[in-house]
Amino acid sequence: MKKIRLTREGYEKLKQELEELKRKFMYEISERIKEARELGDLSENSEYEAAKNEQGRVGSRIMEIEQILSNAEIIEDSEEGDEVTLGKWVIVKNLDTGEEHKFRIVTPQEADFFSQKLSSDSPLGKSLLGRRVGDVVKVKAPSGVQRYQIIAIASK
Repeated sequence: MKKIRLTREGYEKLKQELEELKRKFMYEISERIKEARELGDLSENSEYEAAKNEQGRVGSRIMEIEQILSNAEIIEDSEEGDEVTLGKWVIVKNLDTGEEHKFRIVTPQEADFFSQKLSSDSPLGKSLLGRRVGDVVKVKAPSGVQRYQIIAIASK
C-alpha cells in the first residue's frame, strides 16, 4: 500500500477522531439501537433505521482512518528552508489584488482552508511546491489567472 504523508499534527488529530468515533460507535450508537429495538416492530421504526445508518457511516469512517494511520508517514517539521515543501508555512501575495495569505502546505487528507491548511494537490498548492521566496506562480482560477509571489517560507 502507498504511504500517506501526514504532518505530526494531522496524524494526532486523526488518532483523536478515531478514538472518539470508536467510543461513539461502541456505546452511543449501540445504546440507540438497543432502545429502538425495544420499541417493537423494526420494519417501521425510523429510530432503528437512523441508528443503523449512523452505525454504518461511523464504521466506514473508522475503517478509513485506520487505513490512513496504518499507512501514514509522518512529515517532521524541518528547519527553516528556502524551498516550499510539505508541512511548511508559506506567505504569498496576490499580485493582482495586493492581498497576502498565509498557508501551511499539507496533504489532501489534512487540508482545511478555514484553518489555513492548503492541500498540496490544489492548484495553488501544486504551483508552490519546490518554489522559493521571491518566485511568482500563476494559478488558474474561475475569475482568470491569478499571480502570487512567495513572500516568506517557515517551518512554524
